[in-house]
Amino acid sequence: MDTVTQEEAFAATPLADDERARFFAASPFGGLECLTATFRSHRYAPHAHETYAVGAILAGCETFSSRRGRGYAGPGELVFMNPHEVHDGAPHDGGYAYRMSYPSIETLSAVAAEVSGRSDLGIPFFPQPVVHDPAGFALFVEAHVALQEEEDALKGAELLYRFLSLAIVRHARLPAREPGREHGPVARIKALLGERFAEPFTLEDLAAEARLSRHHLIRAFARETGMTPHAFLVNRRINAAETLLRAGLSPAEVAQATGFADQSHLTRAFKLRRGVTPGAYRMAFAR
Repeated sequence: MDTVTQEEAFAATPLADDERARFFAASPFGGLECLTATFRSHRYAPHAHETYAVGAILAGCETFSSRRGRGYAGPGELVFMNPHEVHDGAPHDGGYAYRMSYPSIETLSAVAAEVSGRSDLGIPFFPQPVVHDPAGFALFVEAHVALQEEEDALKGAELLYRFLSLAIVRHARLPAREPGREHGPVARIKALLGERFAEPFTLEDLAAEARLSRHHLIRAFARETGMTPHAFLVNRRINAAETLLRAGLSPAEVAQATGFADQSHLTRAFKLRRGVTPGAYRMAFAR
């Protein structure tokens, strides 16, 4: 069977009035194809992808057939289809809502090589099409939402990379190599993010600066600092925002000066870490 993109598979059957679907391309990972949808009656014809299909069922139940038999995926479960695996898909007992991504063979092979420290493991294979993994589910959904919002590219990329790393170890059953302590590389990244906190960085930028793989950087940085590179960067931006708010700058001015996408992005991040909005914090220091 010829392979198709998920958008092509989806287009074969129009949606009903009470169904919703949105495709988007996530800029990290080479414009990764992603889908978020709610289906009540939509049925996929049998098809196969050149990519993996990796996702999470948010509500309801999807049923599908593949060479591995009939499967059912319910709320809180992860689903995995391997490249070139023929499958269909349909609502079961009222419909389902889900979030999906379609990483390429090259993408997952690169992650597997970084996680294992080996390049001779071949193409990752997921033996189980449906798995119950609450931590993996939460991480995937958080990553998918962040990529869809396009508010913070580093956040989405880091979260998705962490999920793919976890999935490869837990569900493709490949070995992981634990990184050692990397005082020098971590110190370089801390200094870079501390000094240039308002600039946009990609995960690849930081890994290149550290001269480490993405996997090694995230794990080593968290071990040294207690935070991932993205969390460290946001914390640095919040500290800078406090200084500017105390000086009387408006939240909108502060958001622009500290690297946040806009005022609402600053407000959410600030309140999550300080318990009050930037406006309220500024007013407390008004003379």
